[in-house]
Amino acid sequence: MGRWIFRLLAMLALFGTVFAAWFWWDMRGWKPDEARYPEQGAVIASGASGTRFQTLKALGGDFVYLELASVGGAPDPGFAARLKAAQASGLKVGVIYPFDPCRRADPQSARFTRMVPRSADLLPPAVALRNPADGCASPVSDAAVESELLTLVNQIEMHAGKSAVLKLSKTFQSRYNAARTFSRDLWLMRDRARPDYAGRPWLLWSVNSQLVSAASPDPIEWVVVQR
Repeated sequence: MGRWIFRLLAMLALFGTVFAAWFWWDMRGWKPDEARYPEQGAVIASGASGTRFQTLKALGGDFVYLELASVGGAPDPGFAARLKAAQASGLKVGVIYPFDPCRRADPQSARFTRMVPRSADLLPPAVALRNPADGCASPVSDAAVESELLTLVNQIEMHAGKSAVLKLSKTFQSRYNAARTFSRDLWLMRDRARPDYAGRPWLLWSVNSQLVSAASPDPIEWVVVQR
């Protein structure tokens, strides 16, 4: 009996390993059917280099969001050049600012307004909400995080002239319930499986966080629009 249990456990472990390897390999190039999601695009991380925006468009991309470096992040002198190249490619272009719950809103919105030009051609700005304030050097209350986030969103919207989209992680939603507090369009994230953690419909979905393609030397985040 002991030998049979050992063999069964070994087979289950082998099956799990094979499935994980297949899933990893399949996800490298997986995108949803364009018939179901006609509008698809990508996110280019702050500091990324070598992105071929024309190739991204040829691969079925309709839009691209460029991530802006946060106030406390590493400098990104290449942002302006990436923005110019993305706009020249014919893709629709937007900008994501990653909210830092440990910092006040004013310096964060100043970074956005300084780096992102006022332009009616840009897509609605996105604010990325990733981690709660647990790792801050000084304690920050939930109420303070929500207050600074509201200020930041309002200031970015005033600059852009458009309502912002909240790119909301499951962790941030679980802590602050931002989907209920803020009446903005949502951008959710979950590889392959449709996300449902916000409790209301979403506009954008990051379907694959590590898409391998000819458009970039590094994996990119692939996104679809729900209409």
